[in-house]
Amino acid sequence: MASLNLTIAQALQMTGPAVLQRELEQVLMHVLKQNHAFLRTHPERLLTTEQTDLFQEFQQQLVEGIPLAYVLGTQAFWTLNLKVTSATLIPRPDTEMVIVTSLELFDKDQKISVLDLGTGTGAIALSLASERPSWSITATDFSSDALAVAMDNAHSHHLDHVRFFQGNWFEALPDTLSYDLQGSNHRESFDLIVSNPPYIDSSDAHLANLTHEPISALVAKDSGLADLKIIIEQSLNRLSLNGWLVLEHGYDQADTVRHLLVNAGFNNVRTVRDYGGNDRVSVGRKAGLPSC
Repeated sequence: MASLNLTIAQALQMTGPAVLQRELEQVLMHVLKQNHAFLRTHPERLLTTEQTDLFQEFQQQLVEGIPLAYVLGTQAFWTLNLKVTSATLIPRPDTEMVIVTSLELFDKDQKISVLDLGTGTGAIALSLASERPSWSITATDFSSDALAVAMDNAHSHHLDHVRFFQGNWFEALPDTLSYDLQGSNHRESFDLIVSNPPYIDSSDAHLANLTHEPISALVAKDSGLADLKIIIEQSLNRLSLNGWLVLEHGYDQADTVRHLLVNAGFNNVRTVRDYGGNDRVSVGRKAGLPSC
């Protein structure tokens, strides 16, 4: 059996049209629990039978087109290493612009309440929680399977103060009321609402490369705008005065999203570009009470 086992050098030669060298390196580091330097300095190291079998199983999954994150079950995002499954989207670097933008909107010592709609793996909610432990953060998702992944990630990173609720957008929130000193009732409001909702049109050619990810987390009706419209229209009822809405959207949707925000009554509307220079995140602020 030992003769069937692969060396590190042999394993790294198993590339092909569907498998990149860097993906094999990531898989091999995962199997061996070693870093990149170890692979380069020990090319003749022989994998055990168990390691060889596991590596070949993962390599075959890559050949079949399964994304590396699903093969390994993890994906790095911001400063966290997150569990991912087929029930969740794979967090992308572009979504980190939601984190960057949100952190810039508030002073570091401000204590605010945050709502993350459609949290998936929990990437946005947990990244904000790790950066701002004093923030009160709530995350929702329609998928119970995705929410279970997000809760696992919260526990793994000791971010157990984040609240999770299942449901469709704002319907997920508990319909409980609080009362002010005058006896008027109010639903819970948030200083910041963030979301990376489905925004791809069902006819978009890019979907051909996303067949392994949950379609419900990718595609929206009305040319990809349906869920963005719902969030923009309904967020005003859940934002505090002067609260911010931060939305990720498609690279070609910025003009439309800004128009929707302005028409809904938001001010300070602007768009932020992602690492690739594409319009990716648009923000708007709920107008406060007029000054006297």
